[in-house]
Amino acid sequence: MSIAFTFPGQGSQTVGMDEALAEAFPEARVVFEEVDDALGESLSRVMWEGSEDELTLTTNAQPTLMAVSLAAMRVLEARGLDLKASMADLKASMAYVAGHPLGEYSALAAAGSIKLADTARLLRTRSKAMQEAVPVREGAMAALLGLDFEAASEVAAAAAVGEVCEAANDNAPEQVVVSGHIAAVERALGLANDKGARRALLLPVSAPFHCSLMAPAAKVMAEALAEIEIASPAVPLVANVLAAPITESCGNPHAVGRAGDRTRALARIRCLAGGEQCHDHRQNRRGQGTDRHGQAHRQVA
Repeated sequence: MSIAFTFPGQGSQTVGMDEALAEAFPEARVVFEEVDDALGESLSRVMWEGSEDELTLTTNAQPTLMAVSLAAMRVLEARGLDLKASMADLKASMAYVAGHPLGEYSALAAAGSIKLADTARLLRTRSKAMQEAVPVREGAMAALLGLDFEAASEVAAAAAVGEVCEAANDNAPEQVVVSGHIAAVERALGLANDKGARRALLLPVSAPFHCSLMAPAAKVMAEALAEIEIASPAVPLVANVLAAPITESCGNPHAVGRAGDRTRALARIRCLAGGEQCHDHRQNRRGQGTDRHGQAHRQVA
C-alpha cells in the first residue's frame, strides 16, 4: 500500500495545538525550540498561551502550522518512519508528499528539501509579505459549500462590483473558496446562498490569499527563495499550482504554490489518489506550468 503525507494550510490553527505532543515527546519539543530560535521569539507561547486573534495573524499562523506538522513528523520518524531513506526504499510505502498552500513548505521540509530553520524564516517572510499586501480587515476568504467551481466563479464575479473577488481554492467537487476585498467576499456569501449553496462561511484568516491582491508578495518571495539551499525532495511533492509531482528528475524542487495563484487542491487530490506519476502540462491562469521537458517553472509566494 502506498502512503501520501499531506500537510494542512492556514485556517486549521487553534490555540493549544500540539502542546500535549510537545509534553509527551522530546522530538516534538526540539522542533518547537528550533523554530523559536530561528525566528528569535517564542512562537510556541503564541501557540499555547496566545489569543485566537494573535494566532490567526498570518505572520504567526503560517510558521506555527509548519512547526506543528514537522513536530508530528519527527515523532513518527523517531518511531520508524524514514522520509530521508533512498527513493528505492521508500517506493513501497511512501508515494508522495503534498500540502495545502503553506503546507507545501511543510512537505518540502519533511522531505528534506528545506532545513527546518530556513522553512520557519521563509514562512515568516512569506506571511509578512502577504499580510503587507493587504492590511488586516481589508481582505477576506470564504468557503462556499454545495457549489462547483464554475458556479462559485460566477458568484465571485457578480460579487466583485469594482473590487476583487475571485475563486481561489478548488478544494472539492462542491467546495470552493473565494478570496478578495472583505466587502466583496461578504457579498459573495449572500449570492452563494441565493444560488443554492448548502453553506457559505467566512474563514479564520487575516488576508485574502490566492487572489490577485497577493501579487506584491511574489517579488519578496522570489528574493527569499534565491538565498537558501533547496535540495530535491526524498519523495515527490505534488504541487498545488501544477497539480503534478515534482522530483529531481521531472521537476524543480523549488516549486511551491504562489500566494496569488488559484490552488488546484481537487486536481492535486486526484493525482494523489491515482497512485501513479501524473503529469499536467496545462497552464494555470497566470501562464505558469511545465515546459516540454516536464520542468516546473519556479513558483513563489
